[in-house]
Amino acid sequence: MAKSDVKKFIIYSLFLGILILPMVGFPGRSFEAARAFTIWGGIVGILAIWLLNKTIRHSDMYLRTSAHLAPFRNTVLRKFSKLPTRHYILLLLIVVGSFPLLANNYMIDVGITCLIYIVLGLGLNIVVGLAGLLDLGYIAFYAVGAYSYSLLNLHFGISFWLSLPIGIVIGAICGCIIGYPTLRMRGDYLAIVTMGFGEIIRLVLNNWDKLTKGPNGLLGMSKPEVVYPAFSKGGFEWVVYSLNSLHALYYLMFIIAILTVIGVRRLDNSRIGRAWVAIREDEVAAELSGVPTTWLKLLAYAMGAAFASVVGAFFAAKLSYTNPNFFIFMESCIVLCIVVLGGVGSIPGVILAGIILIAVPEVFRELQDYRMLAFGLAMAVMMVLRPEGLIPATRRKQELHEADQSSPED
Repeated sequence: MAKSDVKKFIIYSLFLGILILPMVGFPGRSFEAARAFTIWGGIVGILAIWLLNKTIRHSDMYLRTSAHLAPFRNTVLRKFSKLPTRHYILLLLIVVGSFPLLANNYMIDVGITCLIYIVLGLGLNIVVGLAGLLDLGYIAFYAVGAYSYSLLNLHFGISFWLSLPIGIVIGAICGCIIGYPTLRMRGDYLAIVTMGFGEIIRLVLNNWDKLTKGPNGLLGMSKPEVVYPAFSKGGFEWVVYSLNSLHALYYLMFIIAILTVIGVRRLDNSRIGRAWVAIREDEVAAELSGVPTTWLKLLAYAMGAAFASVVGAFFAAKLSYTNPNFFIFMESCIVLCIVVLGGVGSIPGVILAGIILIAVPEVFRELQDYRMLAFGLAMAVMMVLRPEGLIPATRRKQELHEADQSSPED
């Protein structure tokens, strides 16, 4: 066991003690030492197990055993790799599609929320993961989609399906409007400006009482409806089915998520996607190579905003209610955490991180006083131990591990 690892373990344990003991030791007016030290000891124990595992993995015995088992491991991996990717995708679709048949209404509602944040994460992944533009006001486009459908439905009686393309166009225009002043900005300045624009849109929605009803919000939007043909005794007729149940809304959101994954994947593999990656890697070099950086950055903002507008319209239709307080800055942070935790530029990573960050806190709702503490701790640990994300994109993983791949002489 290296001395540096022991030193880090002691420092991290003391830091966590200073942070955690006062927070969890005072549920009332008196300090509960047993409760505080039990929680702190559990976290320190997890750190100790991680350190022990790291030490074992670098030991000579482990390396010799791993070398002996390598042929067997490679054989198993080859057999699994022979299965086409579409088989795994089909299995995943079957599991997710059958989820409402096995869960109660509460879990179905949590599943819908997971799908909403997955789509938001995929949309932000275009802006942050592919184009490399740090956007801290992304949730504003979510609000634009929600209010676009709400206003169109309440004032003009336009249905969900007709208002959806209108909301996409409005969201894309707002994305360009917000993105244009930031074209020459990078890093911290870009983050601050996008955060400011996101707050401006929320405050406008909160104070424009005549149009948005301010903090009271808009109420009474109709649910999405599906029209299908049916045959009765009187002959052929069209039947209108309103998607009121959670099961129907889940499957609608599931279809939106699938279409979003297909769209983002095709963008990633297209010439536009490669141009976005070139801008992310080196904007100056990309521009000198003939890449129209200005238009492509605006397109990234517009595409990300369009996906957020779609899911915003669904959110307003699901609740039949919308309020500016749904679109606070913290929501943008959560979506950004989904992108970073899953892996910047990685579609499977965003999906996995969306499920973890949204579903897991609901499972441990009885520990809601410490959810944000666990959330922050998990993010910090991930950034230290696995900065490339849970399922990193191949290109991004190579960037972050260039030092590991270099020769010892370097």
